[in-house]
Amino acid sequence: MIFIAHRGNINGPNIERENTEEYILEALYKGYDCEIDLWVIDDILYLGHDDPMYKTSKEFILNNSNNLWIHCKNHEALQYLINTDTNYFYHDKDNYTITSKNVIWGNINSEIINNMICVMPEKYIQYINKSQLLKCIGICTDYINCYV
Repeated sequence: MIFIAHRGNINGPNIERENTEEYILEALYKGYDCEIDLWVIDDILYLGHDDPMYKTSKEFILNNSNNLWIHCKNHEALQYLINTDTNYFYHDKDNYTITSKNVIWGNINSEIINNMICVMPEKYIQYINKSQLLKCIGICTDYINCYV
């Protein structure tokens, strides 16, 4: 099972720190993968969920790429990563998308299917039983410590 810290969060949302390089590295050093939100504007890379908030670098992305799940937040980010060996994806309201590494990434409330990454299962756990999570190859959540 792959355990993915959503924006670097491991024990619940931390709005002030999520999607910052330091916070992401803390989660990576603890052995988790991280989902991050990437924007590219005028060839400058930014991290941030709703908006581009924190400048980052290509080096940061590439140096940590083995453990990053990069959610491209605009088409410029998608185009920027297209010729890299990073694991990235783009989606908005789709139930599922496929990452560049051919992994099924579910959206919140997506039906559990085999071999997917389940995103925020705690948001709809009342509709599924925990054994269904065993169909997944990974979980991405703000509360990843609860699933380890």
